[in-house]
Amino acid sequence: MHAMRLVAAALMTATLGTAHAQTPSSVADQAFASVDPFIGTGGEGHTFPGATTPFGMIQLSPDTRIQSRKDGYGWAAGYRYTDTTIVGFSHTHFSGTGHSDLGDVLVMPIAGQVKLKRGDPDQPGSGYTSRFSHDTEKAEPGYYAVTLADYKVRAELTASPRVGVHRYTFPKGQPAHVLVDLRTSMYDYPGKISWSRLRIQPDGTVTGFRETRGWAPGRQLYFAMKFSRPVKGHAFHNTEQDIPYKGFAPPAEKDPTQRAQIEGRQLVGTLDFGDASAEPLIVKVAISPVSEAGAIANLDAEVPAFDFDGVRSAAKQTWGKALSAVDVQAPETDRTSFYTALYHTMLGPTLFMDSDGRYRGPDNAVHQAQGFTNYSTFSLWDTYRALHPLMTLTQPAQRNNDVVNSLLASRRESPYGILPVWSFHGLETWCMIGYHAVPVIADAYMKGIRGYDTGEALDAMVASANYGPYDGIKQYRELGYVPIDEEGEAASKTLEYAFDDWTIAQVAQDMGRKDVAASFAKRAGNWKNAFDPKTGFMRAKLRNGKFREPFDPAASGYGTDFTEGNAWQYSWYVPQDVAGLAKAHGGADKLLGRLDEVFNAKVDPKIFEHMEDITGLIGWYAHGNEPSHHVAYLYSYAGQPWRSQARLKQIMESQFSARPDGLVGNDDLGQMSAWYVFTALGFYPVAPASNEYIIGRPFLPRATLNLPNGKQFTVTAEGLDAAHAYVGSATLNGKPLDRAFLRHEEIMAGGELRFTMQAEPNKQWGTHPQQQPYSQSTKR
Repeated sequence: MHAMRLVAAALMTATLGTAHAQTPSSVADQAFASVDPFIGTGGEGHTFPGATTPFGMIQLSPDTRIQSRKDGYGWAAGYRYTDTTIVGFSHTHFSGTGHSDLGDVLVMPIAGQVKLKRGDPDQPGSGYTSRFSHDTEKAEPGYYAVTLADYKVRAELTASPRVGVHRYTFPKGQPAHVLVDLRTSMYDYPGKISWSRLRIQPDGTVTGFRETRGWAPGRQLYFAMKFSRPVKGHAFHNTEQDIPYKGFAPPAEKDPTQRAQIEGRQLVGTLDFGDASAEPLIVKVAISPVSEAGAIANLDAEVPAFDFDGVRSAAKQTWGKALSAVDVQAPETDRTSFYTALYHTMLGPTLFMDSDGRYRGPDNAVHQAQGFTNYSTFSLWDTYRALHPLMTLTQPAQRNNDVVNSLLASRRESPYGILPVWSFHGLETWCMIGYHAVPVIADAYMKGIRGYDTGEALDAMVASANYGPYDGIKQYRELGYVPIDEEGEAASKTLEYAFDDWTIAQVAQDMGRKDVAASFAKRAGNWKNAFDPKTGFMRAKLRNGKFREPFDPAASGYGTDFTEGNAWQYSWYVPQDVAGLAKAHGGADKLLGRLDEVFNAKVDPKIFEHMEDITGLIGWYAHGNEPSHHVAYLYSYAGQPWRSQARLKQIMESQFSARPDGLVGNDDLGQMSAWYVFTALGFYPVAPASNEYIIGRPFLPRATLNLPNGKQFTVTAEGLDAAHAYVGSATLNGKPLDRAFLRHEEIMAGGELRFTMQAEPNKQWGTHPQQQPYSQSTKR
């Protein structure tokens, strides 16, 4: 935060005592108006600015380039702020991932001559791609608009959960067309489209499907599209061979390009509307994981009329209610950063179910949801850390129960009988490491969220932790570590499996399953098998029990001991037993010294040019990737919370800003943003399933959590400004709070956490040895 903003924050704090509480509608209006969807669309944030609803299946957004498989990383969300052309508007996107896919059912309005090729974005007029200017863009939750300069078409987008709605205003004197391209995705390569279909129903509804073999092979998606005026003509093309698919081409048609149905691998169609300048053309597009009939049913169920403004208004109301989960009173720039981060935490996981409850599972078969709403798009290696814990505070219990039920349903339907690893649109990608659906379920269970079969949940967790063929788990169970000569990234896997195991032990203990609890509590200590007391780093071992040589703690990459990181970043990953980690180092002071080495090191960022995800460096600390996200809070565990406060200030000031390039790394389905939300409030869930949040320091003068149970928990920071960045004292509901952590039940009970900020560190606050956060080895 800039000094001027913090001075303003201090002035605001002085008046909060006499301010009246905002009404729910005013909180919703302020929260909605504070969101800037362009934050994260520049740099490596990989977010998109388009229209969607909270956790919606439709994420309708502009695509500025379609990249090759090799170059797809920077365009994982389809849109990059520095681009100057738009390819079209597709209906599915990832928010903040480090991998490209989706971009289904791309639609482009065209005035004048139609070109079927996308063209070179650097050569205007070479295809149907159009130039645009940011001056003509507008984005807010549930709405996006832009003027396509080459066509002089004003394009507006809005959405319901399953339907994207377009409004196109065409210029006079030019024939109006809508191009539908089924050839595109976030990245393209030969053979990406396995098969697709495009056809017009007797009533003029355009339907189709496509199956892709991208990140999730065999993914099927269906769609239905209706227009507010009759289609005057159409042309469907298979550009792979430019002939009709013989099994479906109506034989009576004289012109082979004029047919009601076509199938193939490279399909594109144009719908003609003549002079459409008299009034805007409304286009409604629904998607379905099940069938074209399912897409039509979704369309009729959610958006029966051609009422663009009505859909936009409903999306605004839905977003206002969702964002008002937190009432922030702070300077405008701080509100923008906070509410945009909160907005980003509600873009995944995503709804994946038709209006009748049917969905497609990991077996690629159709299933019927019984008593729950099915979600998919689980970036679990990222989101178990902060996103899912945040959802327990900002989302209704039903949403969290639906997430757990979706994970359990996926396990039942999986050919492998385990919980998802990294899944989207129902299918498993096997991306990243760990069995991190386990801590998501465990954290929900330990917080009392139990609207599912808890016995089945524990069985699913155990089955996932014991699935031998996956990522060295068989060897891990046998040896107590993953051997690097048999499995790559072995040190990371050993550490992450150990944490997941600890969360299983927590749940099993609560359920009275002492045998399971004892077994997994023992496995939770396997991190010790990766610790090398000689070097003070975590390292990978060979099957013979010796550490692999040679060892370079700076080495990172897919052939090293670690996943998307190195020893400097991963050696502190023991969230279940920080006290044990300190003991292994020879005491808290030694651990504190090592943490200072992490942040104070002089590191050339070029060392990570081969690792796209390692960004946002402060020394070796890499805020742009998840293994570092808990590290600044470890000072509090080691008895010096004022040093966490200083590091968090350093991170917040250098790693976030209210600009398009305001995220230093990809948002990873909201994990980066969830870190910001928690840290701005003043606490963070270092060890999900512990039911504890480590206190850092607040960055907002006042914020109130409007909790799912109807109660309110307010965090107030008296005297907060650039010169008063340390916690001098704290009270919880008027009573002194001397420990540097909160319990989940204290938040859910409602009340007030009040900080008094001061200029110098208070080196006594939060340091009492009997008032330290949970660690497994201390068994508090």
